[in-house]
Formats: sequence, C-alpha cells, structure tokens
Amino acid sequence: MSQQRMPALQLFIDELRAIWAVDPDMGSRMEKAKPHLARLVECKELQERSVDWPSTEGRKNLLLYVDEEFEFAINAVVRVPGRKGSVHDHAHAWVLYGILCGKESLERWERTDDGSREDYCELRMTSVSTGSPGKVDLVPPFDIHAEQGGAERSVAIILRSTRLGNITQRQFDPVAHTITPGPGPTQIPFELTV
Repeated sequence: MSQQRMPALQLFIDELRAIWAVDPDMGSRMEKAKPHLARLVECKELQERSVDWPSTEGRKNLLLYVDEEFEFAINAVVRVPGRKGSVHDHAHAWVLYGILCGKESLERWERTDDGSREDYCELRMTSVSTGSPGKVDLVPPFDIHAEQGGAERSVAIILRSTRLGNITQRQFDPVAHTITPGPGPTQIPFELTV
C-alpha cells in the first residue's frame, strides 16, 4: 500500500494542475503559480521536515514530483553553508525558485558580447537579491543566473516547467569567458509522505 503524500505538497500539486489545465501559456502559468509556491515555502511543517533532507551538493536535485500529464517537476535543493554556485541557465525551461530555509544570494547576469560564439561570453552581473524563507524568484528560459549560499545551510523548493537532467543547459564562467554545455542536475527521487 502506497503512503499518502504530505498534504501541503499535495495541495500545491493540485493547485498547479488546476492552473495548467486552463492556461496554455507557460509564462502565465508560472506567474500564477508564484503565490502558491510562496505559500508552500512558508509552510512550517515543510520547513521542519527539511532539517533532515540530504545535501544536494555535486549538482543534484531532490525530485519530489513529476506530473505525468503536464510534465512540470518539483525539486528541492539543500545547500551547505557558504556554497558557491555556478553561473548558468536552464535552457528552455521556466523555473520558480522558492527559499524554504536559510538565506541565499540570488544573482542575475546578462551577456554583453554579441552572442555569436557558442563557447565564449562576456557577462556582467545586473542584480543581487537576498532570498529568505518565503521569497520566490521567477527565472525565464535562457536567463543567466546563480544562487550563492549564505552563512548557514539553506533549502529551496523549485518548480520547473519540465524535468531537468535530460536537457542541455549552459554553465558560464564570467572570468574565463567560457560557456560549457552540459546536462542539468542529477535527479534523486525523494518522497514526502505523511
């Protein structure tokens, strides 16, 4: 007999499925999902449960759910204190990134070169904001960004328009001016049950 999914996560899934069922536009779907993710990452029970979640260092994500019909995925990341994140994009995927516990710096970058070379880039940071519990950041397709760890362990819940891992994303090195294509994070199945 399978166990029942954690009610807060199940409610979030139900809300997403209702949005996806009536709105075909992915950008609009993600905007509508944003307040629902904000409510999920403010859930005290989920925050308490995340204390025991394993680290996702080494480019891993905990895979909490993939919707078979609408193909969106819900992930979690658990970062060690002071974690230095890479500058990257998520290819064609839309992403909502919500801080559950701890604090992180959320960086946005833009290319200043003409984009004519696939292996070369010139970047400048356009903004840095502090992510804390309840804050949700919307990252459109191909937006260049990074998440940097704070002084303490942090946990985030991520809604993706599609499951990553099998699509090619890009890693950017702003110092070496290089772009490296590669797979998304390794997906580690992780159930949240009652």
